[in-house]
Amino acid sequence: MLRHAGYDIVFREIPGEVTLALNLAGCPHRCPGCHSPHLQDDAGEALTEGVLRSLLDAFRHAVTCLCFMGGDAAPRDVMRLAAFARRHMPQGFATAWYSGRQTPFDGATDCFDYIKLGPYVERLGGLDSPATNQRLYRVDGTAMTDITAQFLNRKVL
Repeated sequence: MLRHAGYDIVFREIPGEVTLALNLAGCPHRCPGCHSPHLQDDAGEALTEGVLRSLLDAFRHAVTCLCFMGGDAAPRDVMRLAAFARRHMPQGFATAWYSGRQTPFDGATDCFDYIKLGPYVERLGGLDSPATNQRLYRVDGTAMTDITAQFLNRKVL
């Protein structure tokens, strides 16, 4: 069962989007130096379509994107909920997935407008590091365009 351990409204994870970021529990990767080690536990509230609908309705006029932060332990559930969000929200609403995998799960490009791939490697840094191994892709059909460079040289307000 997919569980979420909270959410945030964020502005940096997906360039150009105001994003509802759902923090998913049960991460199987256990990356050394992880910024969210609490997400390695199988804790939090069950993430059902009803729970997701309530969150989407609450923030319908405030966000332009939904990002699943994790969920690699239950990829089919993440993709099913992303498809649900696309049906529930207005056309043009984006969906995204931050995964620690090196390659996308089969079928993921059908469900997401953005996919972040790569485990966190502490010495290489995150998406805003020139040395990062992680990549953020914009998905267009089955084509994936690397947009990681958009994270470099951004100023924090």
